[in-house]
Amino acid sequence: MIKKRIIFIAFVFLTFVSFSQTQGIINNANSKHVKFKSINIEDCQWTNGFWADKFKTVERIMIPYMGELLTGDVGHALNNFKIAAGLKEGEHKGTDWHDGDFYKYMEACMYLYAQNKDEKILKELDNYITIIAKAQAEDGYLQTQVQITNIKRFSHRQRHEMYNAGHLFTSACIHNRITGKTNFLDVALKHADFLYKVFMPQPKALARFGFNQTQIMGLVELYRTTKKKKYLELAELFINMRGKSKVIADKTTGFKNIGDMVQERTPLRKAETAEGHAVLALYFYAGAADVYAETGEQALIVALDRLWNDVVDKKMYVTGAVGQTHHGVSRHKDMIHEGFTTEYMMPNLTAYNETCANICNSMFSYRMLGLHGESKYADIMELVLFNSALSGISVEGKDYFYANPLRVSHDGYDPGNDTEFDVRQPYIPCFCCPPNLVRTIAKVSGWAYSLTENGIAVNLYGGNKLSTKLFDGSKIELEQVTQYPWEGKVDITVKSCKKESFDVLIRIPDWAHGSTILVNGKEAGDNIKAGTFTTLNRKWKKGDVISLNMPMDIKLLEGHALIEEVRNQAAVKRGPVVYCVETPDLPKGTDVLDVYLPLKSNLKATYKPDFLGGITTISGDLKLRKSNKQSMYNEITKPTWENVNIQLVPYFSWANRGVSEMSVFIPVIWD
Repeated sequence: MIKKRIIFIAFVFLTFVSFSQTQGIINNANSKHVKFKSINIEDCQWTNGFWADKFKTVERIMIPYMGELLTGDVGHALNNFKIAAGLKEGEHKGTDWHDGDFYKYMEACMYLYAQNKDEKILKELDNYITIIAKAQAEDGYLQTQVQITNIKRFSHRQRHEMYNAGHLFTSACIHNRITGKTNFLDVALKHADFLYKVFMPQPKALARFGFNQTQIMGLVELYRTTKKKKYLELAELFINMRGKSKVIADKTTGFKNIGDMVQERTPLRKAETAEGHAVLALYFYAGAADVYAETGEQALIVALDRLWNDVVDKKMYVTGAVGQTHHGVSRHKDMIHEGFTTEYMMPNLTAYNETCANICNSMFSYRMLGLHGESKYADIMELVLFNSALSGISVEGKDYFYANPLRVSHDGYDPGNDTEFDVRQPYIPCFCCPPNLVRTIAKVSGWAYSLTENGIAVNLYGGNKLSTKLFDGSKIELEQVTQYPWEGKVDITVKSCKKESFDVLIRIPDWAHGSTILVNGKEAGDNIKAGTFTTLNRKWKKGDVISLNMPMDIKLLEGHALIEEVRNQAAVKRGPVVYCVETPDLPKGTDVLDVYLPLKSNLKATYKPDFLGGITTISGDLKLRKSNKQSMYNEITKPTWENVNIQLVPYFSWANRGVSEMSVFIPVIWD
C-alpha cells in the first residue's frame, strides 16, 4: 500500500512539473525533436518601448474595437453562433471561415488576460463558450454556416470546415492553458473526436478534402494538451492525404482551387517549391513542423527545410511579405489565388502580400526556430513583425489592410476589389487578417525567449521582464531595457538565477555586423557573428548585466539580379525596419514615381516621439525628376532634376495620414 502511494505521489509530482512547464503558445516542452522550447505564455511581459506600446494599444483599442465588430451586427460572427444555437433568429452572414475569425479574436483576448488578469475578459469568454457549445451539433460537428443553411457537411472543401476547426482547437488549448478551465476544450475535443470518426477510415469521397488546413496545428496542440495519440495520428493523416489522389476538376469550381493552389499536386515530402495560395501553404508547413516536433520523421524536416529556403530565398519581399500575386498560375499551370508565383517574380505595384500570409511566414519560422535553434528563423520572424505584419493595421489600431503592396501609385491604377485598398478599412468583409494580426501582437512576448537544453535564448528585443523556469526547474528572472528597434543598445540584467553555470544565447541579427557584447562592462569574446546566436556560459549571479550593441547603420538594399522589377532600385533599411517614401512628405503635386535616390544622399535618422505613434524617420537629399513623360514609351532625354530633402517613414506606418502614394524601392542615381 505504501509503495502504491509513493508511486501515486510521484505520478502527481511529475504531472505537475510537466504541466507547469507546458503553458507556451506552442505546447512543446515535452516534444522530443525541438531544440528551442516555448516559455509559458505569461512569463514575459513588455515593460517599455516599442512592443510595450503596441501591447497597450492591443489592450485599450485593438481588442475592444474588434470585439464591438464581431459581437455586433457589423461583424455578425457571434450572431452566427447564436442563430446556430437557437438563441436568435436570422441568416448566416460573413464568409465561410468567419467562425475561425471569432476563434482568433477569442485567442487574442486570452493572451490579454494572461497579462492583465482582468476577470471581465474571462466572464465574456465564458459567455461566448456557452453560446458556442449550444451551437455545436450533438455528434460534435460545428460550422455555423453549414448548420444554419442546412448545407451538406463536407460537400465542398471551400466551406473552410477544417480551417474553422483548426482555429477552434488552437484557441481552446490556449484557453485551457491560461485559465485551467475545460469548458472550451470540451467543445474542441468533441469536434476533434467527430473528425476522427469521419476521416480516420479514409473514405474515398473525402480523400482530397481540405483547403486551408489549420486543423493540423490545432490537432497537434490537442495531442500535446491531452496526450491522446489519436489527435496526432489524425494530424498526420491530413498531411499524408495531400498529393495522394489524382487531381481532377472540381464539380462546382472547375479548374479553380485545385492542384497546386491547395498543395495537392505533390506530396509534401516530395515538394521542391512552395506553390499555390500562400496562407494555405504556410499553415500547412507550420502544421507539418508541429508534427515533426512530435514524430521526428526525417522526410518531413528535409522537405520543410527545402520549402522554407524556397520561400525566403526566392519568393519573399524585403519586408518579409509573401504571396506575390492576387491571381496567377503555378509551375504546373494550375490557377492560383493570393499565392506564390515564379521565383524572383516580385512586382511592387501589384504585390499582393496578404497580411495573413505574412503572419503565417513568421509562424512557420517560429516553429523552424524551435526545431533547429538557428538565428536565421528569428531574423524572419522579426522582419515580418516590424514590417509586413504591422503594415496591416493602423497606428491607432482600428483600421486594416488586407493586401500589402510595396508601391502605390494613383496614376491610372485602381485595385477595384474588396481586399485591396489605398487606405485602411474599419471593417473588411473578408475579415481573416485583422484578428490574426491582433492575436499575433498580443502573443509576441511569448516569442521573445526560448528555453534551451542548458539555459535561455533571447530571440526578440524589447523592454520586458522575464520570469520563468529552466529545464532543470530552477527559476530565472531577467530584465531587458532597450529602445529597439530605434536604437541598437540592449541591456539584459539578471535579477535572479541558480548558482550553477548555464547558457544565455544572444541573437545577433543578420544585418547587425560589427555588434559587440559586454558582460558587466567587459568584452564577452570575439565569436560574435551576425546571423547567429552567441552563447554566453558562466556562473551567473544577481546583478550581472549583458550589454548588446548593434550598429544601426542606414543601408541601401538591392534585389537579386533576376528580380527585374527592382533593377537599379534600392530599398532603405535601418536595423530590422524597412522604410518607404510617401507623398505626404513630398512637395505638393509630386508623384511618388518621380523620386530618385542618389547613392550619396547623406541619409540621417531622427527619432520623433510624437509622430505616428513614436517612430524614427530617415531624411536625406533626394532628387525629383521634373521631365518624366507619361507616354507608354519615350525617347530618352537628359532629365531635369530638383534637389529636395525628403523624409522616409517606416513601411508599417504608411497610409496613416490620409490617401497617399508610397514606394519601398526607389530608383538609384549611381554617380
